[in-house]
Amino acid sequence: MHRMNRFLVIAALVAVSASRPVSAAELSNCLNKEQRAAVLAGGKVVTLSQAISAARARKGDVVRARLCQRPSGLVYVLTLLRRDGKVVRMTVDAQSGRLAGGH
Repeated sequence: MHRMNRFLVIAALVAVSASRPVSAAELSNCLNKEQRAAVLAGGKVVTLSQAISAARARKGDVVRARLCQRPSGLVYVLTLLRRDGKVVRMTVDAQSGRLAGGH
């Protein structure tokens, strides 16, 4: 995809994701800025840049990232724009930094 077209697609995705309604479940399960800072300061999770590196192995650009609590523990929920133009959501285990899943 041409670099400018790719930029426009990413910008559109960010705008759409920012304007769509967020469910109460999403808000209650993901950490806010202060909570993320406290968790990161504790040193028990990998940084966002490490999680993004794990996701980039799937050949995509991260357009959104959240740190969320799941029953199994903390995960980074990453939304990627793949090189083929498809948007996928992936999860990275926040403690190990390994890919936990995606679709």
